[in-house]
Amino acid sequence: MQAIGKLFKETPKYTKGSYSKSNDDEQWIRITDGCPNNCEYCYAPTDMEYYGIPEINRNKVKLMDMNLLAQQEVNAIISELSLIKVNNKVVYYELICGIDYRFLTQDIADNLYTARFKNIRFAWDYGIKYQYKIKDAYKILIKSGYKPKELMVFMICNWKTPYNECCQKLDLLKIWNCKVSDCYFDNQTTRKIEAKHWTLEQIKDFRAKCRKHNQLVTFGIDPEVKR
Repeated sequence: MQAIGKLFKETPKYTKGSYSKSNDDEQWIRITDGCPNNCEYCYAPTDMEYYGIPEINRNKVKLMDMNLLAQQEVNAIISELSLIKVNNKVVYYELICGIDYRFLTQDIADNLYTARFKNIRFAWDYGIKYQYKIKDAYKILIKSGYKPKELMVFMICNWKTPYNECCQKLDLLKIWNCKVSDCYFDNQTTRKIEAKHWTLEQIKDFRAKCRKHNQLVTFGIDPEVKR
């Protein structure tokens, strides 16, 4: 039993390295590694690495990079991506991980918009007191050309940020007309969430609140309430 426990603890929860894989519709790539923040809930390595852009063979590309904006040459990378065409057609990009507001500038946001980065997500992992910094990031993205409904906030749940504070954050996102993605601590999937820092009742309630929130933002009415 001790050997099994030791093996589990030593099993890496993040695999580094370049990545490129395609299906009929889209391509998944990773061109950088590393994040300098060293957040206690994250498994990303702190060493910053750039692997270069692989051959792009689809017109829809999803980047798996943990914190692309933290890379020193981020604008050059985005600009290079923006010039790529496949079958004489432009390529549309999507960042799978949430944008780190600490590295977001107006110049970077403008470049993301010009380079056709869609489904923009930005992370709000800590408490309500960071509302000013998150609102600044929101304003930067709106100024670059993105519409509120095109934005989504990643919010870590079942972690040390209390349930009540996450509800406060959700109230602000209603005012901003911005969708939310509730992400669960320790990479738990929604069907196998275990109570860690929240209760199961709080987890279920917050998931329901997020679903309703996104319906209201998307449709402007409650689609579950019939005439």
